[in-house]
Amino acid sequence: MVSSAPNQDNPSTEAAVHPFRLESIPAGRDCAVLRIEGDVDAYAAPQLRELVADLAARGTRHVIADLRGARFVDSAGLGALVGSRKVLRLGGGSLALVATSRQFLQTFQLTGLSDTFALHPRVPDAIAADQRWQAAVAGEGDSTEEWCRRHSLL
Repeated sequence: MVSSAPNQDNPSTEAAVHPFRLESIPAGRDCAVLRIEGDVDAYAAPQLRELVADLAARGTRHVIADLRGARFVDSAGLGALVGSRKVLRLGGGSLALVATSRQFLQTFQLTGLSDTFALHPRVPDAIAADQRWQAAVAGEGDSTEEWCRRHSLL
């Protein structure tokens, strides 16, 4: 596991820091894709939870978390995803995941979360699996492929 903070035992030695990036891409009035890049760890988990709570408070109900740019997920990151799913479901929403990394897929299988989350290999596949998402994208005048291309989600 790579730490995102300097080594406390030896302040002159810094661990490799992988920046975390989180971007929300809205679709329609109640859908959004979260593009997640970097390590989804104890540093990133509160940011993820806060963004999903903020989106839910503003009316977003259906979220696709695009984890293809994520390098690593730890227990705090998994907890943030589970908590985010719960927040969305309380409002009648959903959280689908897009992941292709063997490590991510194995982690979700080993933890039993592959039975909890809808897992997809690509964002267009996640959109195609949900009628609300299809309507949101169509409402913007795009096909799924065009919308994903316009937002660099292919």
